[in-house]
Amino acid sequence: MKLTKNEIRFLIIIGLSLVAFNVIAFVVPFAKTAVFWIGYGFGMFAILVQILVMKLAFDGAESVRSKFYGFPIARIGVIYLIAQVLLSIGAMALGMFIPPWISAVLFIVMLAAAAAGLVSADAVREEVERQDEKIVKDVSRMRILQSKMNVLISQSDVSGELKTELDKLADSIKYSDPVSGKATEEIEQELYFNIEELQKAVVDGDNKSALKLCKKTGGILAERNRLCKLNKNNH
Repeated sequence: MKLTKNEIRFLIIIGLSLVAFNVIAFVVPFAKTAVFWIGYGFGMFAILVQILVMKLAFDGAESVRSKFYGFPIARIGVIYLIAQVLLSIGAMALGMFIPPWISAVLFIVMLAAAAAGLVSADAVREEVERQDEKIVKDVSRMRILQSKMNVLISQSDVSGELKTELDKLADSIKYSDPVSGKATEEIEQELYFNIEELQKAVVDGDNKSALKLCKKTGGILAERNRLCKLNKNNH
C-alpha cells in the first residue's frame, strides 16, 4: 500500500520520538528499578499507539468530514502522548523513591481516561457525519451550513485575510434567509459542497485555495439569497 506524504512524515516523527525517548532512557544514568521499567514500557506504548490513534482519526481521508472531525481524536492522542512521556521520564528519574504500584496505577488511569476520550470523540464524529447526511431536502439546510462554518472557524488556526473572509462568510450565512424551498435546493447543495471543499483546503493548509473558495461561496450565497427574495415576491 502506497503511503501519502503526510503518512510518511508522521512515521518519521514517530521514529524520531522513539529514538529520542530511548536515548533519554538509556544514556541518562537512571537506576534500572521496577519503576524505571514501568515508566519505560508505558512511554513506549504511548508513542507507538499514536499510529492507531491517527488511523482512527483520519481513516478514510477521502471524506472531508471524517478528516476534519478527526482532529479532536488526534488531539486527545497527542495530549496523552505528551503527558505520558513526561511522567515516564519523571518516574525513571525518581525510581528509587516511588513505589512501583503508584506509577503503575497512575499510568493505567491515564491510559483509561485517554481511551474513554477517544471513544467519546469518535462517537461524536459519527453522529455529526450522520446528521450531515440529512442535508438533502431538509428544512434546516441553512442551519447545517451555519453549523459547519462555526465548527470550521472554531477548529481552524488561520489569520489575516483568510480569517476575515471566513468570518464574513459565516456572518453572511447566519443572516441569510433560513427558509429553504424547492427553488433553492440545487444552489444550497452547491453551497454545501463548496463549504466541504473549503474545509478541506483549510485542513490541508492551502490558504490560497481557501481564500478563493470563500469568495466563490459568498457569490453562490448571494445568488441563493436573490432566489429567495425573488421566490417570495412571486408569492
